Amino acid sequence: MRNIRKSTKFAGGLLGSVLLLAACGGGSDSASDTTAAGGGSGSGESAMTITYDIADEAQWEDATPITAADFQCTFDAAMNTPGSISTSGYDKITSVEAGDSDKQVVVKFKELYAPYKNLFSGLLKKAAVADCKDISGDFGTTFNYSGAEWKMDSWSADQVVFLPNENYWGPRKVGEGVKKLVMVPRAETQITDLKAGSVDFIYPQFYAGITDELADPNVKTVLNYGGDYEALYMNLGVDGKNMTADGEKTRPFADKAFREAFYKSIDLDALFKQIYIPIASDGTLLTCGPIIPGMYCPEGIFGNKYDQDAADELMEDAGYEKNGEGLWAKDGVAPKIEWVINTGNIRRESTQAFLIPLLKKAGFNVVAYNCDADCYFQKRLPGMDYDLAMYISTAPPDPAYLVGGFSSDQVPTPENDNKGGNFQGWMNETATEALKNSDREIDEAKRAELIKSAIVEMDKDYILIPLFQFPKSGAYRTDRVDNVEGELNNNAAFNDTYQWKDLDGDGQIVIGAEQWPGCLNPVTECASSSWYLWTVAQQLMPGAFRTTNDGKYVVTELLKSDPKVETD
Repeated sequence: MRNIRKSTKFAGGLLGSVLLLAACGGGSDSASDTTAAGGGSGSGESAMTITYDIADEAQWEDATPITAADFQCTFDAAMNTPGSISTSGYDKITSVEAGDSDKQVVVKFKELYAPYKNLFSGLLKKAAVADCKDISGDFGTTFNYSGAEWKMDSWSADQVVFLPNENYWGPRKVGEGVKKLVMVPRAETQITDLKAGSVDFIYPQFYAGITDELADPNVKTVLNYGGDYEALYMNLGVDGKNMTADGEKTRPFADKAFREAFYKSIDLDALFKQIYIPIASDGTLLTCGPIIPGMYCPEGIFGNKYDQDAADELMEDAGYEKNGEGLWAKDGVAPKIEWVINTGNIRRESTQAFLIPLLKKAGFNVVAYNCDADCYFQKRLPGMDYDLAMYISTAPPDPAYLVGGFSSDQVPTPENDNKGGNFQGWMNETATEALKNSDREIDEAKRAELIKSAIVEMDKDYILIPLFQFPKSGAYRTDRVDNVEGELNNNAAFNDTYQWKDLDGDGQIVIGAEQWPGCLNPVTECASSSWYLWTVAQQLMPGAFRTTNDGKYVVTELLKSDPKVETD
């Protein structure tokens, strides 16, 4: 799942490959279709079997062993919890059970699943929840277990405090002299607090002038280009409609002609010069869709399609005409486009200020529909309560997050218990088939072609407007902390805090967080942001694989070795 950056998605704890909105989506199978929904036994032939051998010494914070039952619980929670943000990949599993011992896990799949390394990236502790099939009511304001180097001491709206996990067994033991890791929300003051020395490290969203603001003899800024990208997303609704806080609303972007005309009414070159060139003078418009440049990026699509005459013709052919205010209307009604961003994000507010008057001049009735980050990322986006959205996604290295974010069966609806990460309501069977087939394709070149063909369908359907690949920026006090640069370009940013060094002797490392999770659940919409992953999940949840700074996957200390993969 792609993670949506909350100053910006889809990502959360056990989700792994979330487009967060997250990345970090739901699956085509209901719980009753999976033989292991209750942790049961599998039978019959399987297209793929993966055997995980858990390290003998692997244990939870209370010294109880990590076993196959925890893998089963993780699977059950992802597949059955109402509002699960992603069942993608787990929906291919037919059984999860113990092998030769409870330290061996045998997972059987009904079909080949190429991005299997995304699965079980954050384990639930079975003993920490009352019912593995529904953890929606768990982890509201506390996270009561750990299988990693840190354990949570306390969490509140003001700070989270982690202590070294004395029962952690692996090589990532917290360094000497560091007694606690503290994270505090500092959305508005992170730079001034860093320069004042009240925090040791920040991971801010990059913007114009940030390097000048960070200029200080005791502050070092590190920039990398990774998987962060920003785009505009259109909500097509469910069957053209979906619920809002005020009741059901017909979504104007359900009309393809309306979407195409809207896209062609935006001069992206002018927008880029206004908003993004001040950030990176050598920057270029992103034309890859919901992915960064590389082997999965199709050539010659998206980009600037500005053509006002063509846009006007599209609207007229679709039965719209301009009313007395110069707005496109049908049957006397000018559709209101509710554009949501998170308040306080100056770049996005500037984008609205620049585009809304131009779009109204072009005939589109666009209004700001903004709210704070918790409302935006944990309510309106997962609830599909918007027409147009703008955010940065922090995508994992593997493109499997596109399956959860854009497949037709990933649209959350009452019929599927509101599971899924396709918060745009886009249903395109050609793209869905290509995305599903990409999960089954182990040949990298063929898989890339499938991914690209799905992205081409996104361009044809005018469902999003890609804008910019963002640099990742980290900044720290060189007089207070050291050895912090190793994982700043990782999808799981700054996930090596165990080896950070405390230089000022206060025994703690303090991180100023750009955004703050409203709750701590690793399966529901709580986990739909990058900052949830960074501040909670990756500090506490052990997994089979983790990502690296150069965009690869490596097996973790949880396992004795790489899992055994067998295909029929």
